[in-house]
Amino acid sequence: MGHKLKIAGWLSIGALTGALTTFSLQTVARANMAPLPLEELQQLAAVFSMVKSDYVETVDEKKLINDAISGMVSSLDPHSQYFDKKSYKEFREGTSGKFVGVGIEISQEDGLVKVVSPIEGSPADRAGLKPGDLITKVDDTSMKGLSLNEAVKRMRGEPRTKVLLTIYRKDENRTFPVTIIREEIKTVSVKSKMIENGYGWIRVSQFQERTVDDLARKLEELYKQDPKMKGLVLDLRNDPGGLLDAAVAISAVFLPNNVTVVSTNGQLEESKFTFKAAPEYYLRRGGQDSVSSLASKTNGFFKKIPLVVLVNEGSASASEIVAGALQDHKRATLMGSQTFGKGSVQTVRQLGSDTALKITTARYYTPSGRSIQAKGIVPDLLIDDTAEGSPYAALRTREADLEKHLNSGQGEEVKDPSREKARDEALKRLEEESKKPVADRKTPEYGSPEDFQLQQALNRLKNQPVKVSKTLTERPADKKEQ
Repeated sequence: MGHKLKIAGWLSIGALTGALTTFSLQTVARANMAPLPLEELQQLAAVFSMVKSDYVETVDEKKLINDAISGMVSSLDPHSQYFDKKSYKEFREGTSGKFVGVGIEISQEDGLVKVVSPIEGSPADRAGLKPGDLITKVDDTSMKGLSLNEAVKRMRGEPRTKVLLTIYRKDENRTFPVTIIREEIKTVSVKSKMIENGYGWIRVSQFQERTVDDLARKLEELYKQDPKMKGLVLDLRNDPGGLLDAAVAISAVFLPNNVTVVSTNGQLEESKFTFKAAPEYYLRRGGQDSVSSLASKTNGFFKKIPLVVLVNEGSASASEIVAGALQDHKRATLMGSQTFGKGSVQTVRQLGSDTALKITTARYYTPSGRSIQAKGIVPDLLIDDTAEGSPYAALRTREADLEKHLNSGQGEEVKDPSREKARDEALKRLEEESKKPVADRKTPEYGSPEDFQLQQALNRLKNQPVKVSKTLTERPADKKEQ
């Protein structure tokens, strides 16, 4: 077992699509590397030479090679990727939960950037930014019409550099400038609170390096508030994934010791591995075992407490690992809607000091042996988004919607004929909804009293009637030609 754990290395999942990743600092060289197709490589070299010498303008050699590598890798599946210097830096920031910026959670409203919440203790928090503030300009650049990604890029930068934000505060009807000095920000991926007497709620928005420690600390706080807590809701809705070792560790918080959490299987021998609910499967070298510490401090309380897990179409990869493990071991009731269906494993191997290759090497399986690739996990109880139903669920992207996605590897997939019809109907509803005032379109915040699915989860814990969906059904996986 020891050698397999060594090659597992750093384990992570891409934040945007929830792609399960084995982040291993390995070189590309392998003793068993397949023979190279010399004729085809000669053609590649000939094309490179012709482009370099014959193209109408001088070309950048390095860019040509980088683009060739990117094209080759991206043609495989949606989650394989070549990281150049810039993208590799962004990838590492995404998994570490650290970045340099101003420290705000943002969304969009009427084409502008809206402050959802300043991160506690961040430069934005100290500068007095408030939830609901609209950012109209970053330095001299208007935010009108810019994507969120573009807005984020303009607010991030090097430590100790200045950025000028122009803020419109609606409730005061005024616009004013705020100069903020960027610094390293540690994101918060775990939130918790006592929803009502005897019942707790803990939300994991992404599986990052600090997530396990944060979750253990939050659960300990809940336990101190009420050592006789009657039930807990673990909220994994819209959690796109993150670090695999964090997923294994969080599963271990709630599962009996040493039971299987997830297994992987691929062409390479090193990709065939089973992860269990034990420290040697999730603990990094030199890291603290906050999972075992929590169990000791609470006398294993969270391994026994009645548990409901909330999931939806945005729950992907690492969150599906946790949900699948808890469901297979009958440790929790899963509620919500069918998950994203990201069940393939990528290994990230460093090529140079600042470049890397992320390539699909395996599928992963729940403890009972289920592949959820291009299908997802079906909750025990299907619950609508709201009391009125789930009018826009069909518009949410799933693994099966991604071009070149892998199939499950467990038999032929079946096309869902109602998929396009449901999407068309949802688009019509969305168009009508967009005509309403902004205040009337606001989606209830997760964890709020208006959170319909959370209220149904509480009803389940209290053994009260639950309003199951009358329209949601298990969706089949889409057929994938091989």
